[in-house]
Amino acid sequence: MTELVYPTVIRAVLTAFKLLDLRIRVEGAERVPRSGGAILVSNHVGYLDFVFAGLAARPSRRFVRFMAKQEVFTHPVSGPLMRGMHHIPVDRAAGAGAFRAAVRALRAGEIVGNFAEATISRSFTVKDIKSGPIRMAVEAGVPIIPVALWGGQRLWTKGRPRRLLQRHVPITILVGEPMHPGPGDDIGKLTAELRRRMSELLDEAQRTYPEITPGVWWQPAHLGGTAPTPEEAAALDAAARGRLS
Repeated sequence: MTELVYPTVIRAVLTAFKLLDLRIRVEGAERVPRSGGAILVSNHVGYLDFVFAGLAARPSRRFVRFMAKQEVFTHPVSGPLMRGMHHIPVDRAAGAGAFRAAVRALRAGEIVGNFAEATISRSFTVKDIKSGPIRMAVEAGVPIIPVALWGGQRLWTKGRPRRLLQRHVPITILVGEPMHPGPGDDIGKLTAELRRRMSELLDEAQRTYPEITPGVWWQPAHLGGTAPTPEEAAALDAAARGRLS
C-alpha cells in the first residue's frame, strides 16, 4: 500500500506538538507488534484521540487505520486526508460494511484503531463498549491491544471550546497487555474484560498524571473534578440524541 499522505501528516502533527511543547508520555508501546494485524482499542475523551492513539504505534513503525464515522470522510478538508491515510469509514446505519473492511485490513496485516465507546465520554470514564473489536479479532485471528489516553480533552472535546494552541499540556498514552480472543470464546465476557482493562489503564493514567487539580472541568468527578458523573453524562448524551432525531 502506497503511503504518501500518512507520513506527511505525522511530520506536521509532531512539529505542531513540539512547537506547543506538549509533554507526551508513552508507556507500553513495545506491546504493539512490529508486523501482522492487531486492533488498538482506546478510550475516547477528545477529538484528537486518533492522533494520540496513533503515537502508540510509532516505536513499532506502524500506521494505524482508524475506524471513524462516515461524516469525517465526506468533509471537504478532513475527507481527502482520511482517505489518503487509508482509514476506514463507518456508516452507523450500515455498520456491516465497516466491519468487513476492518477484517480485510487485519487479515492483510494492518493495525486497526477502534474507539469501542463509539462516542466521546463526557464523564472521562470508560462508557459501555461495543463488542465489535472482539468479534473482529476473532474473525481475523489477531490480538486486541487496550490503550488509555488522558490529557487530550484539554485541547478539544465535546461541549467545550477548542484550545488547540494551549501549550505545555501533558498527554499520557498507556498501552496494555494484548488479549487473544479465539473462536468459541464468550464474546460478552471478553467485551466486559476488555472494558475492565481499559478502565484500569485509564485510572492509572489519571492517577499518575502530572496535574491532578480538583475542581477543574477536565477531571472526572471521582477524582474531584467537575466533569459530569457517568449518570449525568448518559443523560446529556440521551438529550443530544433526542435533539438530532
